[in-house]
Amino acid sequence: MASKEKYQELDKRHREAEMGGGAERIAKIHASGRKTARERISDLLDPETFVEIDKLVVHRNTEFGMDKQKIPGDGIVTGYGKIDGRLMYVFAQDFSVFGGTLSRANADKIIKVQELSMKMGAPLIGLNDSGGARIQEGVESLAGYADIFFRNVQASGVVPQISAILGPCAGGAVYSPALTDFIFMTKETSYMFVTGPDVIKAVTHEEVTKSELGGAMTHNSKSGVAHFRAEDDEQAMMMIRELIGFLPSNNMEDPPVKPCTDSAHRADEKLQQIVPDDPNKAYDIKDIIHSVVDDHNFFEVQPHYAPNIAIGFGRLNGKPVGFVANQPAALAGVLDIDGSVKAARFVRFCDAFNIPIVTFTDVPGFLPGTAQEFGGIIKHGAKLIYAYAEATVPKINVITRKAYGGAYCVMSSKHLGGDVNYAYAGAEIAVMGPEGAVNILYRNKSDEEKAQAITEYRDRLCTPYKAAGLGYIDEVIHPRNTRLKLIQALEMTENKRENRPPKKHGNLPL
Repeated sequence: MASKEKYQELDKRHREAEMGGGAERIAKIHASGRKTARERISDLLDPETFVEIDKLVVHRNTEFGMDKQKIPGDGIVTGYGKIDGRLMYVFAQDFSVFGGTLSRANADKIIKVQELSMKMGAPLIGLNDSGGARIQEGVESLAGYADIFFRNVQASGVVPQISAILGPCAGGAVYSPALTDFIFMTKETSYMFVTGPDVIKAVTHEEVTKSELGGAMTHNSKSGVAHFRAEDDEQAMMMIRELIGFLPSNNMEDPPVKPCTDSAHRADEKLQQIVPDDPNKAYDIKDIIHSVVDDHNFFEVQPHYAPNIAIGFGRLNGKPVGFVANQPAALAGVLDIDGSVKAARFVRFCDAFNIPIVTFTDVPGFLPGTAQEFGGIIKHGAKLIYAYAEATVPKINVITRKAYGGAYCVMSSKHLGGDVNYAYAGAEIAVMGPEGAVNILYRNKSDEEKAQAITEYRDRLCTPYKAAGLGYIDEVIHPRNTRLKLIQALEMTENKRENRPPKKHGNLPL
């Protein structure tokens, strides 16, 4: 074969691989409101940085006539590229080829980029759009899933792992995304479930649609499986790019610092009045976060799930920080099962990737009731204690109003290793609220005497000064200075080193 023909053959094979399942199937994907695997990668990565690996891989199956159906790439596009100039590894399932189903060859392509991402210390982003295991291959495709899961676990806490669900994701396929750090879903076109509506109907006689069972809003608001909901594929890619901007490439690096033109000394007089004088009146804790972060930019995580606690990323003086905050505007900011688990996982992620944690505390306690007790609030609340106590990154806490009972202990208190603990002048730190305490202490007194006792209890014990007098609070601050105080604390704790007893790993109360 002449050299010219050799190169023509090479170009032809490239073109075949790039066409996937062909123009007709690509048109169907577009008609459903989705993009193709290659279009998604193009939106995700910096222009002209994508380098494809294993473009010409084909499956090795001979059953059910599959040996006559071989498409280069075999239904998945893998490789590496850049986001804001930083190395990223990517795999994107191609629904136009065998419905994006996972073959053994297909799994091997994912495994290759998983292993490269760990060796090179760069994040791995998976764009999922698949009909699940390739039935024609039997146990081989199942083995492929399990091999992927194993590497997800190996990579956990080593490199950030991000999953986008951009079409169907069912059966065993859901567990790889579930093992990663963050899951994105699209509003209309993505869903994930272990067993689909048909199986559920056959087994339990429940009637449910795909969207109700495993759509984006179900997993963003009810199950807490997903962290972000995008309008469409393109917005999902933009959101991933924004998230990556807060994260280091691996666990040995610090998160990326950006130039900051927002003065550390910027004070906000509005914060002086933000916490109402009436202890039972709600306010939005996110107003405080937006006020203190650089350029007022707060990137919230899981905004639709357990809204009684807010989590997310922001920058202080150019440096990424993870925020955890009780939200008085939802359930009065109490801690419940969902909120505890949501915050605990976020704290552990930040700790794994060297991101300091700033906590805003305004918590009246744990949510009472049989549903919470039977659901294991003791065990789930313990997860949050465990996460804060285990974290060795800088931990800074601001008590804006209430910090009562066990919930005071849980929320990054000095006793769980808080490095710098602030309180606003109106903070109430006590075993319980004045009314509850007086009803116990003065059970047999008249209403008049109780009312007087409540006032005395509030003035004497529901203040930050008792805690400050014991050194549990480092400084009582003016709310207007919150930004400066946080930046000073972060600068002070920048080179924090903390050694823990050597062990294989702890036993988290799962």
